[in-house]
Amino acid sequence: MKLVSDPAIADKIRKMKQRVQWQDPAIVQRGIDQTRFVLENGESDNPEFSFLVVGDSGSGAHRGHHPQREIAELMLPHHPECSFMLHTGDVVYLLGSSDHYDENFIKPYREFLVGEPKRISYDNMVFSLPILPVPGNHDYYDLPLVLGLVSLTTLPLRQLLQSKLYLDLGWHGSGKGDAYARAFLDYLKAFKHTGELSSHLDKHYTAKTDTGRCLRYEPGRFTRLPNRYYTFRYGGIDFFALDSNTFNDPPPLADTTEGKANRLQLEKRRDELEEQKQQMMETVATLNLDNPVEAEQLDDIHGRVSQIEEIIVDIDKQLATDGKIETDIDQLEWLKLRLIESWHTKDVRGRVIYLHHPPYVTEATKWEQGQTLAVRSRLRGVFNAVAQVVGYPTQERPLVDLVLTGHAHCLEHIETMNTGSADSHIHSMICGGSGFSLRRQRPEGPDLMENKSLVARSHLFIGRNGEGSEKRRPYSSLRIDVKGGSRPKFIIRPLVAEWYHRQWHYPQIQQIVI
Repeated sequence: MKLVSDPAIADKIRKMKQRVQWQDPAIVQRGIDQTRFVLENGESDNPEFSFLVVGDSGSGAHRGHHPQREIAELMLPHHPECSFMLHTGDVVYLLGSSDHYDENFIKPYREFLVGEPKRISYDNMVFSLPILPVPGNHDYYDLPLVLGLVSLTTLPLRQLLQSKLYLDLGWHGSGKGDAYARAFLDYLKAFKHTGELSSHLDKHYTAKTDTGRCLRYEPGRFTRLPNRYYTFRYGGIDFFALDSNTFNDPPPLADTTEGKANRLQLEKRRDELEEQKQQMMETVATLNLDNPVEAEQLDDIHGRVSQIEEIIVDIDKQLATDGKIETDIDQLEWLKLRLIESWHTKDVRGRVIYLHHPPYVTEATKWEQGQTLAVRSRLRGVFNAVAQVVGYPTQERPLVDLVLTGHAHCLEHIETMNTGSADSHIHSMICGGSGFSLRRQRPEGPDLMENKSLVARSHLFIGRNGEGSEKRRPYSSLRIDVKGGSRPKFIIRPLVAEWYHRQWHYPQIQQIVI
């Protein structure tokens, strides 16, 4: 039984454009840049600032413990000193369902929002500390039609899925990302009349930049984002937020003997995974949730089923590519032009990119995924095009200072080597262990090889480890301090809460200086 469905890339793009009234005549007439905002907090010109990073967080409480809330409390002392929080995606699991924002986002992060949590609607949130997300794959997921009908009509099955397997399915899916859009984006589609839209634009799109007017983000008052991908400048650093869900389509399988063999292998692998998933769901029915050990076993099964479902989605993407590619060319072209512009702007001293899918990763299941290859290839193409204009990057000054991602349920520091492309010598932090079930590092270890050449190395991996009663679950987020100077220094402090022997522990992890 398939638990999730991933909408087609073309549908994601089309629906998101509708929600923000992309290039509506009223927007074009005013010369508004819908991919940019200005953060109005009185500190955006300060070259020294700090910010928080979380990702893959929205799972609600586990059996007997609440990792997401624990990480939120770990970040609270840093709230007064930080200018904003970046979220690397997967805000709500298993589907980005609107009926789970209350338990899986609003309550855990209540101190970061304005108002009484019980009275806050997911589509009317205002942040005291800006929370600036990118969409993850789960924020786009929907229920397959058959399961959706069953969940509405067959209460016992629904109770099994939620109270036992605890997959946070909800009554419906994300609506092709609609819940995410209503929660975080400036949902201009809600305005039924041109006059209402015009009035809204004249009130909130008043910031002036070299690319035109743009949205003015006001913490505590108006905290909406202009688009699913966007950019903002803070402390002389250009931040680029990407929606990697629309350029993660794998290349088509070749119509050759080797390609046909790969297809058969993928189909066989998918069948094996479906069988494993079914066995796990049958095991769930035998567990006694009053027993703490078996309750934690349920958490492990929950995470494993979600992981299997994710791999199946990746396999389906590869099997579906019969020569048809749906890559979001517009977004990639936008990134290329904005990076070039950033390098040609004297007031900009650094660049940070954040997105959901990591191009380099050593978490057990991600490196071989078709989506990982696709994202890495597409970003390389953009970086190579930028390098042709601004100059090839060196170890002393890479094209991008820092890349932040999620998707892999761990905390990881990776540095690319000489890849033969313009993504060489770039540091990245994977922050995907902020609440959902954690995963292990791959047995091959920290070195990533491509065509028999070392292209990247993992310097730090914090994820699930140990076995049985000695299993450790270290959940994590980041505080990043940005220092002044013509080339910024990033001091990265991991914030870790480890669930071990059914108690919380707080290991101190050495800071990373980039």
